Amino acid sequence: MNNIVTVQEAVTAFADWNEPTDAELDAIEREMPLILADVDLIDAQIIAMDHTPNEVDTRRVRRALARVLTEYRVLANRTTAETVGGAA
Repeated sequence: MNNIVTVQEAVTAFADWNEPTDAELDAIEREMPLILADVDLIDAQIIAMDHTPNEVDTRRVRRALARVLTEYRVLANRTTAETVGGAA
């Protein structure tokens, strides 16, 4: 019987290739308003699920969803403008 042995090195949290690049960090920074809006939407949905939804919960979820859509539009327009070269 042959033993199966891996030939890869052990993966550690301190590997050089494991850190995000500057470009990845910049992308996360650009997307942060959308990420925070998504978190607010999830929070509003969780609050609404915790009890029988009422009018305040409905408005909270609707406002959070509107904010997510607004941030997504802003990010999409910014990304398109950067791709085109800044031409408006």
